[in-house]
Amino acid sequence: MNTQVEASASVFDVVKQVISVVIVVAGVAAFYYFSEVPLLYRVIGLVVVALIVAGTMLTTGVGRSVWGFVLESKQEVRKVVWPTREETFRTTLLVFGMVFLVGLILWLLDMFLFWGVRLLTGQGG
Repeated sequence: MNTQVEASASVFDVVKQVISVVIVVAGVAAFYYFSEVPLLYRVIGLVVVALIVAGTMLTTGVGRSVWGFVLESKQEVRKVVWPTREETFRTTLLVFGMVFLVGLILWLLDMFLFWGVRLLTGQGG
């Protein structure tokens, strides 16, 4: 019996998801259809449509799992040990220095290869 209840709930979830997509498409179409209405009101309408769709999607199984993932991600971000300002500055300088060094090496390699190709093809003096 639980299998039948879960199956009907998932069908209901799919119906809600399809309705949400239809509402989003209708909201975007209305945004462009009512182009003579001031932009502020059209944007407010889109925000209202987005909030309605978000609320509808949060009632589905997928929406609840996405919301749980967001909450868990928030907790994990709090656990991260962020670098200090000085560490970030030093790392950035190191990256800039390495990019400059690699660019210089590649430029020299290109210059010598170009010189060698010109010498081999007889185009250089």
